[in-house]
Parts: sequence; C-alpha cells; structure tokens
Amino acid sequence: MEHAARPTGIELVTVAGGGSGCMQQFHVHYHRSVLPVQPKAIIFDYGNVLCAPQPRQDVEAMAAVFQVPPAQFEQVYWPYRLPYDESRLDAISYWRTVAHDLGRPLAEGDIQRLIQLDVASWTHLDARMMDWARQVRAGGIRTAILSNMPLDLRNWIVRESGWLADFDFATFSCDLGIAKPDAAIYQHCLSGLGVAASETLLLDDRQPNVDGARLLGIHAVRFTTPQETFAALDGLYRLPVLPPC
Repeated sequence: MEHAARPTGIELVTVAGGGSGCMQQFHVHYHRSVLPVQPKAIIFDYGNVLCAPQPRQDVEAMAAVFQVPPAQFEQVYWPYRLPYDESRLDAISYWRTVAHDLGRPLAEGDIQRLIQLDVASWTHLDARMMDWARQVRAGGIRTAILSNMPLDLRNWIVRESGWLADFDFATFSCDLGIAKPDAAIYQHCLSGLGVAASETLLLDDRQPNVDGARLLGIHAVRFTTPQETFAALDGLYRLPVLPPC
C-alpha cells in the first residue's frame, strides 16, 4: 500500500568547502513521516462487505432442494461461480451443472426455487457498512460498488433493493463478461467514478482482488470484519466520517 511519505535513511552529501576550494562530505540523516491518504473515492465489494455472509439456513435450504448435506452442496456451488458471475453460464445452465455434479435430478420448478433462494441469501445487508457508505458520500467522497455477481442478483439490486441510488456508480461482472481481478473491471469502475487509481480506496474480502487492485495503483485493503478492517484504516486514511466500531 502506498502512502504520501518522506524517505528514511542516511545520504552522503558532497559540498564545496568554503573558500579553500576543497570538497567536504557530510552524512545527512532524514526520517520518514507517513501522511494519511485522503481518498476521493471508495469502492466497496458487495458480498461479505456491504452484504453479510450467506446465512447457514439459506445454504441448508438450497442443499435441501437436492436432498444432499450442505457440505456436499457447497463443494459444487462455488467452482462454477466465476463463469456464472461473468454470464458465461446463465442461471439454468449453472444450476443444471450443479445438479449434474451432485448426480441429482432437477425439475424446472426446482431451478426457479434455487434462483430465488440463492438471490435471497445475498440480500442480508450489513447496516453498519451501508450507513458508513452513505455518510462518507455525504462527506464528499464518491462511492461505488464493484462486485462479481450473477445477473439475477444484479437485477434484484438494480430493480428491487431501493438503495443503489445511495452510490455514485456500480460495476457488476455479469454486465461486462469479466470479473475481478481482471484489470479491465477495475478500470471500468474508476472511469465511472471519474477518479484516478491513486485517489481511490477499495475494500474487498478476497486477497486476489485486493492484489489486482494494488497492481493498478489503487489503495486496497482486505475486508475481514468491520472492526478489524476499520482498525487497519486508522491513521492511514483521512476520512470525513470515522468508521463505526
């Protein structure tokens, strides 16, 4: 992570020695002074950042459609998520692929039920994070959502959630056919916000996404819990509103 700073070390400086014409050398000590970065924009991941992790009962409800244990269901739920998030698989193809790997039959009605359960599992917002996002925006910082997600969840956020207007911009992988940590998806979000990478802070729960952002010069912090993440921000960023603890 980059911060505005002066370097630390010892430098050998050579200067002319008065009227004698001799050259003299001095060791000059200088010290680092880290200055807080003042971001012009904050980009939030959605799942596990603005939205709470999937409740266990929601995972169990999806597993029950297949009549398999939740642990077995989760083993095939995640591997196909990236092509689903990038719209390379539509919802029907995604759930049929999951059913195939589980060796379970799946009726049309089951697919619609799974789509509903899956979307609902990602609608449990973290009120603390949402409130803070609104407050920093009111304080003059532009805000955006940058998330890997399938079309049905994106449609719920855009058409039904009622809170998307609280953000200045949103980039969803399903709309672009690319996902984090592809550099192009970060660039799309930065362009929509109208800010440079060096002026931006990103919060994301996945380390590869954080690393991808940093390669572009974005100030990125891995989100774990609100308390741990806000502690990591403390002193490093100048924010108009302090995060909730």
